Amino acid sequence: MGDPPSSFFEALSSSGHDPLLAQATGTLRFELREGGTTHRWLVSVDRGEISVSRARRKADCVIRADKALFEGIARGEVNATAAALRGAIEVEGDPRLLTLFQRILPGPPAKRRRAR
Repeated sequence: MGDPPSSFFEALSSSGHDPLLAQATGTLRFELREGGTTHRWLVSVDRGEISVSRARRKADCVIRADKALFEGIARGEVNATAAALRGAIEVEGDPRLLTLFQRILPGPPAKRRRAR
């Protein structure tokens, strides 16, 4: 199994258009810390069209988190907005983009089981 954040962003990149983000436009840069290393991904959303790169560019919203915490977010075990409110992740720039991005993250595992 590959690196969970890399796998998450690769899947997001190949998803292309997401109707849940049809009204969203902006860029989010995720900076995930692991020891002394920071891994970065740039997610661009243009009216639902999603692209992901490793480019080092300015972003409308920068999310800084511990890599292990982000893995929980990507699995639906941790709510990104709640983590930001309690200070577990740092959000710089437009926090509305994080709220919009939360729409396409998986829900809690128990909720997914009930939906089946």
